[in-house]
Amino acid sequence: MDPGRRGRRKEVNMVAEMSISNATFLRKGKVKDLYALPDERLLFVFSDRVSAFDVILGSEIPMKGKILAHFAEFWFKTLGAPNHMIALVGRNQLIVKKLKMIPIECIVRGYLYGSLYERIKTGETSFEGNPILASKFSEPVFDPTTKSQRKDLPITKKEAVSRGLTTREEFDRLRQISISLYKKMEGRVSRAGFILGDIKFEFGKDETGQIVLADSLGPDEFRLWPRDTYSAGKIQESYDKQLIRDWLTDQGFKAIFEKATPQGLKVPPPVLPSELIKAVTERYLEAYAKITGRSL
Repeated sequence: MDPGRRGRRKEVNMVAEMSISNATFLRKGKVKDLYALPDERLLFVFSDRVSAFDVILGSEIPMKGKILAHFAEFWFKTLGAPNHMIALVGRNQLIVKKLKMIPIECIVRGYLYGSLYERIKTGETSFEGNPILASKFSEPVFDPTTKSQRKDLPITKKEAVSRGLTTREEFDRLRQISISLYKKMEGRVSRAGFILGDIKFEFGKDETGQIVLADSLGPDEFRLWPRDTYSAGKIQESYDKQLIRDWLTDQGFKAIFEKATPQGLKVPPPVLPSELIKAVTERYLEAYAKITGRSL
């Protein structure tokens, strides 16, 4: 880091530390804790916790919080879209503007994978032709869901409007922004040797009513595959949280979680094997270094 940048970061951290001393704890999320700061600002503290299938697991991933915070800063600065970030502080904290959040998760899929593939296979979602796992769409697909503490569910434009979650114009705008951002990110990760399978964006409105990119952008929000091992029709090698989801599925935990969640039942979270924890940390670090050109 050049001396000028180091000096600016030190100044930002000093100001931030003064603000953080006045922080008020709001809530503990699945992977980050939320605090209120003066002047309509919020503090995100990214933890090393990991969740999958809407369950906080019984293990932590070393350095995960730091990687997610720095990835978020990188994407907010790189994408050039209006966003809520004010400053990255410390190793794993982000100061952001408080927004009126839009209660929809804006998922963009470049490839047929994950829950969309499962919905097509079960007939829940229609699909023309033969669905092939991890096959590329001719154009990115906007596949939004509700935002829930239990289980996110697919939602259509008609449903979003009728439930008062967005207006028609806002829904169309969210779709346009999300697909545009996906394409920008796909270009960046492609140059780093990866494929962006899909991604989840979240948005809010600022004091003027402008739609603003929010929350976080990192391996907890997107699927990232090495380009040199990609092949349609199979489970992909993952440099994201899918590595953990696949292990949970193989061990039978996914079925247990999905049965218990709708009933509001608590399931003892499994402890992840040490070799899996090590692999996730290493892959998150590798993805960050290759995409950003930086090291942590």
